[in-house]
Amino acid sequence: MGKIAITGIGVVAPSGIGKRQFWANIKAGRSFIKEITRFDAAKYPSHIAGQIDDLDKYSHVSERLLKKIDAFSHMALIASELALQDAGIDVKNEDPNLVGIFLGNAIGGWLYAETELRDLHIEGREGVSPYMASAWFPAAPQGQVSIYYGIKGFSKTVVADRASSLMAIGYANKTLSKNKLNMILAGGMEAPVTPYALLCCNTYGGLSEDNAHPESAYRPFDRKRSGFVIGEGAGIMVMEPIQRAKSRKANILAHVSGYGYSCDAVDRINPDASGRELARAIKMALSDAKLNPADIDYISLDGLAVDIWDKGEVAAIKQVFGTKAKDIPVSCPKSMFGNLLGASGAVDLITVVMAMENNLVPLTLNLDDPDLNGLNYVTKEAREHKINKALVISRGRGGINSALVVEKT
Repeated sequence: MGKIAITGIGVVAPSGIGKRQFWANIKAGRSFIKEITRFDAAKYPSHIAGQIDDLDKYSHVSERLLKKIDAFSHMALIASELALQDAGIDVKNEDPNLVGIFLGNAIGGWLYAETELRDLHIEGREGVSPYMASAWFPAAPQGQVSIYYGIKGFSKTVVADRASSLMAIGYANKTLSKNKLNMILAGGMEAPVTPYALLCCNTYGGLSEDNAHPESAYRPFDRKRSGFVIGEGAGIMVMEPIQRAKSRKANILAHVSGYGYSCDAVDRINPDASGRELARAIKMALSDAKLNPADIDYISLDGLAVDIWDKGEVAAIKQVFGTKAKDIPVSCPKSMFGNLLGASGAVDLITVVMAMENNLVPLTLNLDDPDLNGLNYVTKEAREHKINKALVISRGRGGINSALVVEKT
């Protein structure tokens, strides 16, 4: 199997739009979780989130198009443009039939849908925008990116709860390895900070209700953890075969070398507390990358901050890495800006790529008193550490397990 290069990164997150601003804030270990002010969320059990307030400042998208799309498509268009610019690619110079789009999200575009459904009940069918049908559904961002750039190649939208975007990237990696396409825009996006989406997330279970202390509410693996905090954003990267990247003298940021996935098959919501199937997914990713557990320099944790999820994740890591588990630095950087649900895996991977570039492991915020021992948690401040090979873990409700290995070129 040929190596697949990551040659461009586009990130839209509460901690920054564009990789330089994003990384500066991650490196500093700042929290970007605060009380929701976009609408009156006071009556929700959890009404804190990682929010993006300056999306329009970075947009290359016309006002006319913005009236037809939801915020999650807007984020995808911005992240795609940033990724292409970073990769030095003009899609007009590519064969459109050999460019693909592999994106993931968990809940679709609800801000647009909520607004139009309200108008339906107030004004009747005449009050509903004709763009309603094409704005909210999970594949809408893929469609909008395709139209914007004229991309016509084999593409996919993955909906697998919080594992969606890492699964999309794994799928893109396999597709490129089979020489089906020349390049793929891969990643995910999510925009859950809306009245109905927030209601769904609260009903979903697992959210922290520590609304009085938003900056310290998301504390994965800590004894005082009370659940995760949602966030919005997008992470998209340009992926292409490494030989093609070298031939066009691209700046190769890293390469994806292994991917694994599995399902627990024990409950419609909760994972298997033993972590056995997650361990199997990790072993699959390592085998795919032709690596041993001892080769991994850093692990990016899923870190849901819910007891059964955290315990299962730690158990899985110990099953795979054995005594080595206590030596490998691990962290959950999303604790700074929120869990981006279906986009979380892609933004986690982008964070890892930048950590590799800077030989710096980002911290887990609010991990003051680890509840689960045996791992080498990075807390308090970022830690200098050479990272050549890293593992990213992303899981979804119902026991969906996804693990990806990324290497410095």
